[in-house]
Order: sequence, then structure tokens, then C-alpha cells
Amino acid sequence: MGFNFLRFFLLFYFWVLSYVLFAQNNGEVYQLNIQRMDEKIHLDGVLDESFWEDVEIATNFWLNFPVGGTPVDDEVQTTVKITYDDDFIYLGVECYGKGPFLVQSLKRDNDSFWNGDAFAVVFDPVNERTNGVIFGVNPAGVQTEALITGEPARRGGQLSGYNKAWDNKWYTQASVTENGWTAEMMIPFKSLRFGRKGHWGINFIRVDAQNNANHSWAPVPIQFYGTDLGYLGQLIWDKPPRNEKGNISLVPYLLGNVYKDYESKSDLSQSFALGMDAKIAINSNLNLDLTVNPDFSQVDVDEQQTNLTTVNLRFPERRLFFLENSDIFSNFGTNAKPFFSRKIGLDDDGNTIPIIYGARLSGNLNKNLRIGLMNTQTQEQELPGNNYSSFALHRRILKRAVLRGYFHNRVGYTDGSVQEDNFNRIGGLEFNYSSEDSKWRAVTGYGLAFSNENQNENHLFNLFGGYGGRAFNVMVNISGLGDNYINDFSLIPRQKHYDALEDTTYILGFNHWWATMGYKFYPENTFINQHGFSLTTNGDRTATSNQLIQDKHQLSYKFLMKNTSTLDLTYAHEGVNLLYPFGFTDNEPLPAQLYRFDYGQIKYVTDRRREIKLTSGFRYGSFYNGTRTEFSLAVDYRVQPWGNFSLNFVQNDLEFSGNYGAEQLLLFGPKAEINFSKNFFWTTFMQYNTQSDNFNINSRLQWRYMPMSDLFIVYSDNYMVEYFGPRNRGLVLKLNYWFNL
Repeated sequence: MGFNFLRFFLLFYFWVLSYVLFAQNNGEVYQLNIQRMDEKIHLDGVLDESFWEDVEIATNFWLNFPVGGTPVDDEVQTTVKITYDDDFIYLGVECYGKGPFLVQSLKRDNDSFWNGDAFAVVFDPVNERTNGVIFGVNPAGVQTEALITGEPARRGGQLSGYNKAWDNKWYTQASVTENGWTAEMMIPFKSLRFGRKGHWGINFIRVDAQNNANHSWAPVPIQFYGTDLGYLGQLIWDKPPRNEKGNISLVPYLLGNVYKDYESKSDLSQSFALGMDAKIAINSNLNLDLTVNPDFSQVDVDEQQTNLTTVNLRFPERRLFFLENSDIFSNFGTNAKPFFSRKIGLDDDGNTIPIIYGARLSGNLNKNLRIGLMNTQTQEQELPGNNYSSFALHRRILKRAVLRGYFHNRVGYTDGSVQEDNFNRIGGLEFNYSSEDSKWRAVTGYGLAFSNENQNENHLFNLFGGYGGRAFNVMVNISGLGDNYINDFSLIPRQKHYDALEDTTYILGFNHWWATMGYKFYPENTFINQHGFSLTTNGDRTATSNQLIQDKHQLSYKFLMKNTSTLDLTYAHEGVNLLYPFGFTDNEPLPAQLYRFDYGQIKYVTDRRREIKLTSGFRYGSFYNGTRTEFSLAVDYRVQPWGNFSLNFVQNDLEFSGNYGAEQLLLFGPKAEINFSKNFFWTTFMQYNTQSDNFNINSRLQWRYMPMSDLFIVYSDNYMVEYFGPRNRGLVLKLNYWFNL
């Protein structure tokens, strides 16, 4: 009774508070008129066409970091001009400042893109502040783009609501000048999803790497990244852009594979595959994705990690078919998410489960209603095939609140017939609210899961509320699921418990809590940009018996330096109640009981603008009934702009008392990335992981011979660490071509 009352109280409390604050409306102050032009542009990064002289200018940018609410100095100011014709939106950009400018890599969508000089435009074409897109360019003309959701883009942690795996076709060139650098961008209307509206949400953001500063045209408070959709200005069209009809993109592929499995002592195997993805615009904001015999084998290999928890690691989705409008299906829940697309066509280890076809309809029916429909069919092999169907609906109510629901259905197939007793059905509703200024957020949700044998204790609930101010922030989350909440569409942490003695995995429901509170200081005239602390507590208890599974209480302090270096200090008290015996060594597994341990951790990252960047960390403390010592070091060497070379090393020394043994776990990973041009890349990395008893070599040559069209040659080699014997080897050649009809 008390727990239910607490859930209700928190929901009511954050709901009321969400209506208290109102943001400044950037859309009323920061407006930019866009007019049609009929001249042709020569895309070279130089704004020498005559029509640029007659285009309205957006300038007078504001600092977003390291301070907010301050105008950018004239010597590093930015000017943006924007126009359009029947097919493209054009941007002309002038970024003033002194070089040399920092370019981390020539590779498109590289992970370090935002650690160098860059400019980007953020569009919210439907003008609803719940989803948008971003297109970015750096002084070398390297591109990046991403999907953005309406989740507040809070600075200080992992950027939420930002999906950089999304790719689309657009064009840009850049040029370095005496006064800074310039860029021209051509974004096809066919690459955007928009309604027939006279106003779009828009913002421009810039990274000034030399001064470790972020700028934005419409001001964004320091606690948020410039991608936050709550602070957009308005792009006002002289005439709303027309709906694109006949917008069809086809992406066929050819794949050849040679593979040898040494563990099974099988013969050398060769395979050939042909398939295709298609993107069909039903209208300008509703898209149909189709795939036939898709290649869901990962051309990018997941980078291995050392896992010293009792839960599985979660790797990101990179597959083309699942990416566009992916938030319609996946942005439900917090700790336990009802949908995770990697469960379709890939197992928990990343191995491919062949898929015969896939179809997905997603986008906006109107400015307030988004819809997603998806169906995929896996191939029957040793196990039955499965048909996966998903439906999701997002209804905007209020300015930045969304009422949304979902339904997922999996059904087994054998010999072409449905297995009526082999099904899993998931459904639920969720209300998600963000205040106009993104400072307040509240989420509440409830769902059910059904299978042939599970008809009770099959619930999932979620409550979240938070406030993120310039200095003070607080967030609270309570969620839980019943013992019979079985979801074949998701990977839920803390639900599965492995018994090392019985070699059996048990599934248990649990109730979860998480809360954090922090405060930031902004000193003036020092070498520190900002520093602050956070207090975090989280834990899980079994749903039926209210028995502790784990809890953790942590105090952290973080320093952000003016030279871009960072220092993190952490002290944590953790408790793990092993419900079943669990082992970290080859000796006897640890007995099922409550363990409490304390540890301290320090992490330091040097100036990321330097040619050599170091990331070092050290952790020491108790660990279950023993001790754990972790040392990590990553060295990154950049030869601008063509080369990036790194070496990552993590060592964990585990020592347990009694007969439970000791273990030294090593993770070692050198990596080399050579960019012969903006379209030709060679990446090779090795991963030596004693925990998974695997040494992997992966070498990939990529030639982007036309926009969004690639030739891949990938060599992969896996060895067992203990005996250093070969496991398997493979050579893959893949060719795809993206063309529009």
C-alpha cells in the first residue's frame, strides 16, 4: 500500500510542477525569413554567387558554453544565409576566427566530430518540438547528421535523444579563408519529412574548438546542448515547401562471404547474397521502409567491454532498416524499455538470425500525430521462425507533451504454419511531458505482457520526474515489472539471474528506484570552466518478496577545465545480494548471500584538442568478499586530418577470499584509422579480451564511390586467448548503391 501511494504521490507531484514553469519563446524573437531563388549554385564552399547578397542573414550568435546568455565576440561570430528552390534547401555559412582549425577525422559521422570545429543546422520541420534532424559540417567539408527527439538534451552526461546512426543523402563543401572558414550546404527536400507548414523550428549551432566554446543563434541555456528542441527559433517561408511525390530510394546490395570455422572443424564455406532496402515517401512526412533478404550482418563490429556485473551489456542499433523514426518505437520507458530493435534479427551475442523480409511505415499523419507500423519475418532453421509485428502511436497534447501507446506481437512459425501456443504480446501506454524550457520533465507509463502461460503478474510500470536548472538538478525514477513480464522485444537489466551451480537462468520481476541530485559552480577568471557534485542512489528489489537484488549510493565530483581536459572523482558504496551462486573466476562460484563493498575511482582526460590525448583511470576497493583493482589507459594520436591511432588498455585484478580464487582480466585494443580522402577509409582494430577468451582482428576498407553508396571489404579473424588457437576467419565483400527514383 505504501509503495503504491509513493508512486501516486510522485506522479502527481511532478505533473503539477511541470505546469509551473514557462520558457522564453525563442520562436517569437529569433525569426529568419527564407525566400525562393532561381539561380544555380556552384557547390564549392565559397559564397561567391550573386544571390547570396540578397538573402536574409542570421547572425549575432550567443554563447551556450562555457557560459550562457553572453553574446559571442565579433572576431568569432557566425553568419548564416538560407534559401531554397524546388529541390533543395541551401545554406551559406561564414564562421569567423583564426586558424588552424581542428578537424578530428575525414570520416563521415566520426565519433570525434563535435570535438573539433563544426557548424550545424537543427530543423524541426513539423514545428512540434518533439522530433527533428541535424546536419553538420566541419572546415574540411566532412558531414554528419542525426535524428533528434524531444528529450531534453542535458549537458553533463550522455546526450539523449540523438541518433547519429541515421544517414541520408545531402551535399556540402567547405573552404578555409583568411578570416575563418566558410561552407555551403545543399539539403534535398527528399531527405526531410515535413508537413505543409509556413513555419519550421530552426537553430544554428557552432563549435569553436580553439576557445572550447559552443555557440547558438537562438540562445540555449548552458545546462543544455544546442540540439535541444525547446529553444528553437522560427524559419518563416515565403511559400510553404511543396510535398514531395514520387520520392523513392532504392538501396540494393551484393554480398560475398568466405568463412572458415576452426572450432567445428568444418570446411571452408562460401556464400553469396542479394537483397535490397527501399524507402518510399507516402507523402512528405510519412515514410515506408521495405527490405527483402536484408543484410543484417554487422559491417561494424561491436567493440568489446569488460563486464563485471551480473547483467548483459547493451549495444546500439546500427542497421539501416530500423533507424529512421526509430524513436516512435523505442522511446518508451527508462530503466526497462519495452522495445529494443536488436532483439529482431540478432541474438544477444550479435549473431545473425536470417530475416526474409521487413516492412515499416512511420512518420507524421499530421503535426500532432505520429505513427509506426512494422512487420518482419525471420527464417525457420533449427528453431521455428518468428513473425514480429509492432504498432506505436504518438499523440501530441499540450505544447511538448505526448500521449503514446504501443503494441508488439511475436508469433512462431513452423512449416509455414502459425504455432498458436508460441506467442508473446506486449502493450502499454505512456505520458511524456517536457516543459517548454526543457527544465521540467515527467513520464508515467504502464504496460502488460502476455504469452501462452503468463496471464498474471505480467505488468510493467514507470514513473519519472526531474528538474534541470543552470546550477541545481534533481531527477527521480521508480519503475518495476512482475515475475511474468516476459518481453521478447526487449533486453531488460536485472530480470535474468544466472545460477552458476545449476547452469540455469531464472527470470524474476523487480521494482527499481533511481534518484540523483547535483549542483554546479561556474567560477570566473580561473582555469576551470565549471565544477560540481552529484549524489546518486539506485537499487532493485524482487517484485514478489521485496528482497534486495542490488543497491548503489555514489558521490561524484567533476571538473571541466578551460583547456577541455576533465577530472572525475567518485566514491561509491554498493550492495549486491546474489540470489544464486555466481562466479567471476574458474574456481568455486561465490555463494548466494548479501555482499557490500566500497570503492573509489579517479578518471582524467587530457586536452582533447592536442595531437595526443590521454584518458587514464584508476579504481580500488572491496568487491564482493575480496578486492578489485582496475587500471585503464587510452592513448589517442591524431595526424590531422588523415590519421587517427589509438591504444586502449584495461586491466582488472580480482582477488577473493577463501576458495573463490583470483582473476586478472585484460582488455587490449589498438586501432588505426587512415582516411585517404573524405570518401576512402581504412580502419583496422584488434581486441584482446581474456574475459571472453577472444582475440579479434577486424580490418575494413570502405570506399564511398557515390553519395550513400559504398564498397566494403572486411577481413575478420578470431582466436582463443588461452591456447591461441584459431576460432574462425572470414572475408566479406559488400557493394551497395543508393539511388533515387
